Amino acid sequence: MSDKNKFCFIICSNNKAFEKEALQYIERLDVPVGYTVEVLTVIDALSMTSGYNEAMLSSTAKYKIYLHQDVFIVNTNFLYDILLLFQNSSIGMVGMVGALMLPSHGVMWYGARVGKIYANRILGSMIWSAGEFTESMKEVEAIDGLLMATQYDLPWREDLFKGWDFYDISQSMEFRRKGYKIIIPNQVTPWCIHDEGMNSLEHYYHYRRIFIKEYQDMLEER
Repeated sequence: MSDKNKFCFIICSNNKAFEKEALQYIERLDVPVGYTVEVLTVIDALSMTSGYNEAMLSSTAKYKIYLHQDVFIVNTNFLYDILLLFQNSSIGMVGMVGALMLPSHGVMWYGARVGKIYANRILGSMIWSAGEFTESMKEVEAIDGLLMATQYDLPWREDLFKGWDFYDISQSMEFRRKGYKIIIPNQVTPWCIHDEGMNSLEHYYHYRRIFIKEYQDMLEER
């Protein structure tokens, strides 16, 4: 049975320095009265989906925040903001950056996106905005896996995605299959820092083909 007064941060880690810094930011967050916070770290997971499933099943928290090890939450009011968003029971998942409409080829960054982050890159730090909007939140079809907050537990598709690609877009599709909305909050200033590194595309296109095959009906019905 889920604990409605508990948050759980879930991190797959293979870098102690990043993990330590992420935890320091989590410790600075203001915690609503009557709520508790736990952190589950999965070390050297076989895949993002398997690590997330392992941690998800180990926690009774209603509110789970799946976080990259190199993402640091600077909005100290984050937990209050998440609770406010999840007062709407139709909202299943919240992200920081997302695709308004996922392109039929499955590559999220080739379509229109919204949201923003502080991005640490090789050439310096910057506020990176995918797209602005005036509403308090914007519904999207898929979110970037840098931060994925949920109020319902749905299995991550480790039967299909056995690496580090498309787990986030797949989970977005799974939430939509269940009828839940996925939203991006309107961040006046970014809620997170993402210490971005170079992405490996070694298996990316393999999992893109799997993604398209599994969710082709959803991509075509729009």
